[in-house]
Amino acid sequence: MDKLKQTRLGSEGLVVPAIGLGCMGMTPGFGFEELYGKTDEKEAIATIHRSLELGGNFLDTADAYGPFLNEQLIAKAMGGNRSQYIIATKFGIEVNDEGAYTGLVNGKANYVRKAVERSLKNLQTDYIDLYYLHRLDKTTPVEETVAALAELVKEGKVRYIGLSEVSSATIRKAHKVHPLTAVQTEYSLFERSLEEDGIYDTLNQLGIGLVAYSPLGRGFLSGQFRSPDDYSASDFRRHIPKTSGDQFYKNLELLKEIEAMAAEKGITSTQLALAWVMAKGAVPIPGTKRVKYVESNIAATKIELTPKDMDHLESIIPLGAQTGARYGEAGMQQVD
Repeated sequence: MDKLKQTRLGSEGLVVPAIGLGCMGMTPGFGFEELYGKTDEKEAIATIHRSLELGGNFLDTADAYGPFLNEQLIAKAMGGNRSQYIIATKFGIEVNDEGAYTGLVNGKANYVRKAVERSLKNLQTDYIDLYYLHRLDKTTPVEETVAALAELVKEGKVRYIGLSEVSSATIRKAHKVHPLTAVQTEYSLFERSLEEDGIYDTLNQLGIGLVAYSPLGRGFLSGQFRSPDDYSASDFRRHIPKTSGDQFYKNLELLKEIEAMAAEKGITSTQLALAWVMAKGAVPIPGTKRVKYVESNIAATKIELTPKDMDHLESIIPLGAQTGARYGEAGMQQVD
């Protein structure tokens, strides 16, 4: 078996596979019984194990997924093989001691400490490879949050730190306190706002890695959904502007062009979309909970796109194209 391509995130030495595994959809969360369709713990664990067999040992989770259930699932999947995995988790979407969301974002130093101890317990480990602030606490200077994270690095509880869904200004302020290894944000052919907002250039200038969540447009680029009604009644994608109402059908017309290009290359639209993200220098973390999909996703690392291919794809959905908001109004208010 060919070794899975590796890439370096940031300048501090974290080397990860060219593609990771987003685990969010493996458990319920955020009040939805099904984030991305029905969950099956046995199949989810099999998917994590198959990913590892193929070299895909970079797992992404968060304390807010469940809450706590996702980290606990990953601990169960790892068993006694913690050293074989690179674990990224997130904190900041506040969860109280009873395991309930408070509706707040908390980046205060004392909460950083509380959250990391809880995640270490749920993950059944004594260190976290990459620890992100999930959303910016707009009531707390980011410098305070990052200083607290830097203390965890000194103590060995966290190896590397990052931020999620933050602006260029926030990235620059945080990076002065302690080097950021990665910034995680939504990035796909259908969501290129970080290029328009200058975030993409800022990361390249500072040597910070880009980790792309929802690189398949929350599964839309797989082509398996041809109507909003194809999502189950309890699937949260029915409530996101990008994948509901008239916008769904507008995006579907763009998807058909991507599917035609993929067919010409003899690959799937999913693989083409992932190859584009990787060619842009990002590490995609597509979420799946099925073995067949993780195999297909990892196979995308072998696809090489030419400059002509990239130009064609970006002409289908150019910068500035209106593909719909990523979240509802409340969700977008949490984006820096």
